[in-house]
Amino acid sequence: MAGIREALDEIGAQLAAVFAVDTPQRLDDEELLLVAGACEAFGRVVDAHRAALAGEVAERSRVELGGERLSARKGCRSPVELLERVTQVSGSEARRRVTVGAATRPRAGFTGEPLAPEHPHVAAALTAGGLGLDAAHTIIRELGRTRTVADPAHLDTAERALVEQAAGTGDGAPVRASADELAVQARAWAGFLDQDGPEPDDERAMRRRGLRLGRARDGLIGLSGELLPEIAAKLQRLLDAHLSPRSGGGFLTEAERADLAVQAETRTTDQQRHDVLAAIIDTAARSGEHPSIGGAAPTVLVSVRDADLEAGRGAAHADGISLPVSLRAARHMICTGGIQIITLNDAGRITRLGSPERCFTPHQRRAITLRDGGCLIPGCTVPAAWCEIHHVTPDNRGGPTHTDNGVLLCWYHHRTIDTSGWGIRMHHGAPQIRPPTWLDPHGTWCTATTSPTRLANLLESEWPELPWEDTA
Repeated sequence: MAGIREALDEIGAQLAAVFAVDTPQRLDDEELLLVAGACEAFGRVVDAHRAALAGEVAERSRVELGGERLSARKGCRSPVELLERVTQVSGSEARRRVTVGAATRPRAGFTGEPLAPEHPHVAAALTAGGLGLDAAHTIIRELGRTRTVADPAHLDTAERALVEQAAGTGDGAPVRASADELAVQARAWAGFLDQDGPEPDDERAMRRRGLRLGRARDGLIGLSGELLPEIAAKLQRLLDAHLSPRSGGGFLTEAERADLAVQAETRTTDQQRHDVLAAIIDTAARSGEHPSIGGAAPTVLVSVRDADLEAGRGAAHADGISLPVSLRAARHMICTGGIQIITLNDAGRITRLGSPERCFTPHQRRAITLRDGGCLIPGCTVPAAWCEIHHVTPDNRGGPTHTDNGVLLCWYHHRTIDTSGWGIRMHHGAPQIRPPTWLDPHGTWCTATTSPTRLANLLESEWPELPWEDTA
């Protein structure tokens, strides 16, 4: 083992010396492209051994080995985590290497006889340096989806054809197919192999269903996946319930159209769908019907330095997500879910652990729901069950967690209450709303509620001469 490591170190030093002679900036156009190709060819050789090593780590970390698996003995939960720590690559790259390595390593039968790898053509091309890791992973991923339904002979033909396209060795393939081109061809092969699969459509749909959170990009997390038709129908109905009144207008009266114009919805349909989904998630988390984590309901922990929060600069961090969270989002979550102060010394030791604060109790929430009815912003149709409770006077200004200081707001209006121009105040324990100046230049405060009981009470107080029935 030491010999291999020393040889690799020597090769690495020689390679560094080669690149030190001519930097890319000093190469002419033709040399630049030739060196890029030669460097990639060298990288393919390295890729083959990276995959082989990752496959062996995964083999020695099989679940059935229990506490004796390699990853467990090294204090890691999985072979992917072990590779991350050893190589400092990302989790996605470690998973890719494990997938390729496991699919291209030699296998053994039940009696110990040697068997060919699961993907023999990919394995051979990798070993020969004719196939890179990205191309190998594309072939394995796309064809692997059809392995349970495809004819083995057809599957072998597809694998060989794709390898030849990637390596540029097949008929009619004078140049190598790029990884993206190979993905298109591999999907076409997968469609051909699975076109007459024995599984009914419903079973195939059950197998393919999934939901994925993507990588952080431009301050957002991508969401993708495939939903079963009945699940998509339920989600669509929930979205329609809140978005349809704003999506058209062909059947609205003139008064209703004027009302919509006053509401001045500025969100796109996609943004509104996002906000409805945010409310659905918050509602589900509050329901108490989901499994607990660590003995408590599923709760997202957001950490932020007190100094940053006071100064209004810096960022917060949510567990499970690598992307920083804005201070505005942190304040929103503090207002909604409460805050717990933890004091650490310079060495990182916890020196004080405060009690959770600013959390409205279920009893308080029911009372506020009865009073407000739903989101206080006029024209918003989000029901009370989907709303959050907003502290009208913030904690840092002495605002208590009390029904006299809490109002119902939907996720979107709560998230933007500091920048939207809407004003909220409490008047003798009841909420009042002031529209933005571009809607009401006079800044008129008015009582806000959608509670049927309170609306009836307000009407009775405004027109006492009407023959109200005694409901006592």
